[in-house]
Amino acid sequence: QVQLVESGGGLVQPGGSLRLSCAASGFTLDYYGIGWFRQAPGKEREGGACISRSDGRKYYADSVKGRFAIIEAKDTAFLLMNSLKPEDTAVYYCALAWHKPLGGGLVPAEYDYWGQGTQVTVSS
Repeated sequence: QVQLVESGGGLVQPGGSLRLSCAASGFTLDYYGIGWFRQAPGKEREGGACISRSDGRKYYADSVKGRFAIIEAKDTAFLLMNSLKPEDTAVYYCALAWHKPLGGGLVPAEYDYWGQGTQVTVSS
């Protein structure tokens, strides 16, 4: 049973930083990669960043490019978030894709397993 467990969310002031972690376990076959998504109240879930396990390629949404970074170490993926803005407030989810997504890696429907989510609130 594949499990993804996120941690690291919390309350941060605008301009601050947070690091989210996503620990993956229970898989017996190699997977394509991990993605980070977010969902704000009343909005659809949107892709933020993803990383390919095989070649390390990374993809970012325009809304986070230059401020967020995704890295992977062993079976844990991290989302390093800098220069946070109030509009970054959302529940953040990590997700695992078995196969290479056709939509660039930021389409939620192309991921197979999801974590429970962690709240990030950016407010003064």
